[in-house]
Amino acid sequence: MSKKLKKNLIRIIVSLVLFGVVFSVDLAIGLDSIIKNNQINWILPLGLYLIIYFIIGYDVLFKAIRNIIRGQIFDENFLMCIATIGALCIKEFPEAVAVLLFYQVGEWFQSYAVEKSRKSIASIMDIRPDYANLLKENSIIEQVEPDQVKIGDIIIVHPGEKIPLDGVIVKGISTLDTKALTGESLPKEVGKGDEVISGTINLTSTIEVKVEKEYYDCTVSKILELVENASSKKSSSEKFVSKFAKFYTPIVVIGAVLLFVLGGAISSSWTDWLVRALNFLVISCPCALVISVPLSFFSGIGVASKNGILIKGSSYLENFNKVNIFVFDKTGTLTKGNFVISQINSTTTDDELLKYAAIAENNSSHPIATSITKYYGKEISNDYELTNISGKGIIAKGKETILCGNEKLMKEYNIKYVKPTAVGTIVYVAVNDKFLGSIVISDEIKENAKDMVESLNSMGAKTIMLTGDNEKIASHIAKQLGIKEYKYSLLPQNKVKELDKLLNEKKDKEKLCFVGDGINDAPVLMRADVGVSMGNIGSDAAIEASDIVLMHDDLKCLSKAKKIAKKTLAIVKQNIVFTISVKVVVLILSLFGIANMWLAIMSDVGVSVLAILNSMRVNGKYQD
Repeated sequence: MSKKLKKNLIRIIVSLVLFGVVFSVDLAIGLDSIIKNNQINWILPLGLYLIIYFIIGYDVLFKAIRNIIRGQIFDENFLMCIATIGALCIKEFPEAVAVLLFYQVGEWFQSYAVEKSRKSIASIMDIRPDYANLLKENSIIEQVEPDQVKIGDIIIVHPGEKIPLDGVIVKGISTLDTKALTGESLPKEVGKGDEVISGTINLTSTIEVKVEKEYYDCTVSKILELVENASSKKSSSEKFVSKFAKFYTPIVVIGAVLLFVLGGAISSSWTDWLVRALNFLVISCPCALVISVPLSFFSGIGVASKNGILIKGSSYLENFNKVNIFVFDKTGTLTKGNFVISQINSTTTDDELLKYAAIAENNSSHPIATSITKYYGKEISNDYELTNISGKGIIAKGKETILCGNEKLMKEYNIKYVKPTAVGTIVYVAVNDKFLGSIVISDEIKENAKDMVESLNSMGAKTIMLTGDNEKIASHIAKQLGIKEYKYSLLPQNKVKELDKLLNEKKDKEKLCFVGDGINDAPVLMRADVGVSMGNIGSDAAIEASDIVLMHDDLKCLSKAKKIAKKTLAIVKQNIVFTISVKVVVLILSLFGIANMWLAIMSDVGVSVLAILNSMRVNGKYQD
């Protein structure tokens, strides 16, 4: 708990104790009976209650006066002042103090809830670098602000320090703690030539980094900007409350004045109608709505951040709650984008088949070739002349003639091959015109991908996959994951057209979310109702093009984000309905003189506290 919150809590407790003592004595013996002169017997109780009034309400009075000077007259501080000063004028001293006292209780609960939500974002905000060690001429190191470093400068990062800017290591070997950005608990080994991103922590050895981006353009700056500006993207519910409060407060003040004037003129009971008007002001205070709705969204964004989900604003949280169509890119989103050998079909031994395939693929940087040589893991002979046959494969000539490629290569050399039933990219191998077997290479499906799709399907969402792969691979992946629809053989520009088609076909109330890797999918991410980028937290496109960023590259966070959004919006609706319902009922009672000031106080503050406590329920645990 912050010092400010503790200080306010002490002030509230002291005021409550003093109020309890004075009020108890007042009930027991009557403070106005101590001074026998009836004309001035009210001075003692007024003085005692005024002491408590100023202790608990000096800041409310100050804010009201300050806002009036600034031209912002009609707010909750103004309502509190009018209601309490009016109560003091008609000698309702306990009620006047109680209004401010319980109002401050509600304000304290609000501040506590906001602080709790901010702590959820604290781990992200801790990535902000304090300084950069700039290497200057003659090996002089100067500690400067990160925004003073230019592209091409060399910075020194010592063990235990945060890397302040994105760049490439030019000297040194170390390990980095990347947990704050990627969620990966294991340290990352880095050395000369490796890229590093700002916000990560250097753990073991000093490294020299050549800066590639200025501070305003680097990863840590963009993430912090995203978090800090989240509150500016207001939801329609918040916009409604803001507009509501703007027009509602002056209407309430005018209504209270009319109630007093008309009621008093008709009945000639001016004091009675003044009490009703004051009750009207207290009951009508929009604190519960003004506080609880933004607080609910803030709590939702905070708990999402705690779970590695960056949401750019409450408007995106609100829209995400409405999403019932999820469109996924395949490579890098549902799959890891790295190819691995999933099946070996050999007519000799697996090791011999892999040896010849590795010889043929040795000089290629293609991901499929790399997966074969990595899987083989032994020394590869270089005594072969390699010839690449475009669109077919590779011929390696040496002690033997090796054919390594697809069906077209086998057919061209009249090799009788056996086609495997497994789904993936198939590499056939033949040596001296004899078929040795085939290797099936597939893209790995991400952990939790299937669970995430099942979770979305159980919520009644429609799941669609867009991929550039052929129909066979697309069908296989979709079937494995439980995705309902898929579109295959799509070029990047075709994805935009396909998404436009889906957007045009959906119903008016439906919302579509596209989930991509945030690099090649930027146009589609921006076109969707809600764009979600998967991982690649170091990419500008991941941060700028999407509305929501899953920092930990963890697919289960998508269904978790959906649950957070659903619970947040449910609480917002509960608070709106509950607040308005209670206020309308007590307001009617007040108009008929049934509700007194105490009921008005409890209905206002009680509703505010309950609405705030209800908002804090967003900060619960969410199952994956």
